[in-house]
Amino acid sequence: MKNITKRLYELQDESYRKFTLPLIPGCDPESVIGVRAPLLKQYAKELNGTEDARKFLCNLPHRYHEENLLHGYLLTLEKDFETCLADTERFLPFIENWAVCDIIRPKALLKDEKQFLAKIRSWIRSRKTYTIRFGMEMLMVYFLDERFDPSYLKLVSSVRSEEYYVNMMIGWYFATALAKQWDHAIPYIEQHLLTPEAEKKAVRKSIESYRITSEQKEYLRSLLNKN
Repeated sequence: MKNITKRLYELQDESYRKFTLPLIPGCDPESVIGVRAPLLKQYAKELNGTEDARKFLCNLPHRYHEENLLHGYLLTLEKDFETCLADTERFLPFIENWAVCDIIRPKALLKDEKQFLAKIRSWIRSRKTYTIRFGMEMLMVYFLDERFDPSYLKLVSSVRSEEYYVNMMIGWYFATALAKQWDHAIPYIEQHLLTPEAEKKAVRKSIESYRITSEQKEYLRSLLNKN
């Protein structure tokens, strides 16, 4: 694993490190190397499928923020369902910030949608902030289009948490749902079924979205003003 850390330091950009630090509050500054995303993605492609990658994925927790990002990119590249699911489950408890959580896109899990959805439900019921956030994000990314079911809105809206990054994810999810499934999503805003923080996030993000019509934005503004 020392070779991987060494390689990450070879890719270091100190100016990018300084830019990154304020974006991930609570992250130990000493754990941030400062590697730009395109370079991390390219390195993940180079490592993917190697014995070094397998050892790295099993060697948790990682010391550096960029190691966690690299881990997320490797999960995204995995094509086998069972391996991807096992690796994802192993990694979730070690995610400590939104930046790592939000880059994981394990498409391989769609190979068994039924099991994937069961796992999403269990993640959303977790007590760990970023496990909950990840579960909701998977519903947002993969289950708001042709795989959509109205029950998923109820699942996300039922989450109650004092964690900022959970409430912000609920808001993000509903903003996306308003863009893609307006008729199903708007009652949750009209009836104030979300936490106030999540509702404000959903409405404000929707108002900024190019996917929402001017009429819809005006209606959302009226609901925000009433609350």
